[in-house]
Amino acid sequence: MLKKLFQSLRSPLRRAKHTRTTPEVLTSRQHPLRRGQKISRHAVSVVERLQQAGYQAYLVGGCVRDLLLDLEPKDFDVATSATPEQVRAEFRNARVIGRRFKLVHVHFGREIIEVATFRANHPQGEEEENSSLAARNESGRILRDNVYGSLEDDAQRRDFTINALYFDVTAERILDYARGVHDIRNRLIRLIGDPEQRYLEDPVRMLRAVRFAAKLDFEIEKHSAAPIARLAPMLREIPSARLFDEVLKLFLSGYAERTYELLRQYELFAPLFPASAAALKQNPDYTHRLIRQALVNTDERIRLGKPVTPAFLFAALLWPALPARVARLQERGMPPIPAMQEAAHELISEQCQRIAVPKRFTIPIREIWDMQERLPRRSGKRADLLLESPRFRAGYDFLLLRESAGDDTGGLGDWWTDYQEVSDSARRQMIRDLSTKDSGDTPGAPRKRRRGGRRRRGGGDGAQPAGE
Repeated sequence: MLKKLFQSLRSPLRRAKHTRTTPEVLTSRQHPLRRGQKISRHAVSVVERLQQAGYQAYLVGGCVRDLLLDLEPKDFDVATSATPEQVRAEFRNARVIGRRFKLVHVHFGREIIEVATFRANHPQGEEEENSSLAARNESGRILRDNVYGSLEDDAQRRDFTINALYFDVTAERILDYARGVHDIRNRLIRLIGDPEQRYLEDPVRMLRAVRFAAKLDFEIEKHSAAPIARLAPMLREIPSARLFDEVLKLFLSGYAERTYELLRQYELFAPLFPASAAALKQNPDYTHRLIRQALVNTDERIRLGKPVTPAFLFAALLWPALPARVARLQERGMPPIPAMQEAAHELISEQCQRIAVPKRFTIPIREIWDMQERLPRRSGKRADLLLESPRFRAGYDFLLLRESAGDDTGGLGDWWTDYQEVSDSARRQMIRDLSTKDSGDTPGAPRKRRRGGRRRRGGGDGAQPAGE
């Protein structure tokens, strides 16, 4: 499909710089996109209605890029010369959202078509100081972004060349302002403009570069890649709530394993997960195996259409930093389960300063970790009580993940696998076998364990559930 498109590129486009004031225009004979194929009819209707009202309007960005790559677009965005208020006046089912970047959502049942007004580059110097529409902080990061402009302005202020493609559904032509088709052909992620300046404007662009490279199996162009490691600490200035959303996009899009490798390659992992990055230095083999296997499993579940909870993902990403903290607390005399709970609270609190993980996820994270201390305790009725716990399955899956990374649990994962599958009478025998095995050849041992068990119930098992 793309052969015809790429063969149609004219020599002026190949010679041009990657930003242009006039676009390379690809007619319907030069590309495979058609308004009735793989393009949302609602997106087409929004574009046509705006054009009929006298405005410029195009499909833009990721949807055009994905269609050229023969991928199914996740959503369809529209860029227009109409202001948000003018767009809202055209559609009764429209709603203006955002403050930093005003957009219009046009609702068609469950489908939302996002409409953005053409933006311009931000005014500099005195003009910027007098502008209430755009603002930057001292490092150059954009704080507000409502400076409207022309189509040409809009193209040049977009982040990556492959996202600066505009499709006119009426004429079925593509406007390419930044050599985006050229970079699609060469499988490159390239920033528009000076890379360092663009990253300083919004450091999250470094994460977006990684995300697109992982999703599309592209390379980050060398000049766009060069400043990333040096500017990676800038991510610490990004609001933690925004970083949570970005991390979900990074790891829950079906390309988590590749994303993780790129984050490490460009030194972006440490600003996001400082404790885990420290664990990678202290215990690289185990930490890498566990995180990588968790992300491989995540990608596979997404591929199969199975649900993935961010709680399990964050539990895996942070776990390698936890055992050392638990061990330190136990060395001070704290029992295992309270030590786990205290260390978990400390680690999650630190992580939330960097990435604002909501409480609805931090509670199950702590419960998954807490289950790792409880799963070995199977005597009496404990095994059945654990099996009935709503967190058992996540805790059990996490145990298997740990074992796959090299944790020696003495066959605990196999034991719990068997326990779930056998009959009640077989379960009772498994518990009796544990008691026989644990009693050893020391006559006084069982009594000592019973006294210790009572202390653990009072100081650990009787404590409030993790996260509450």
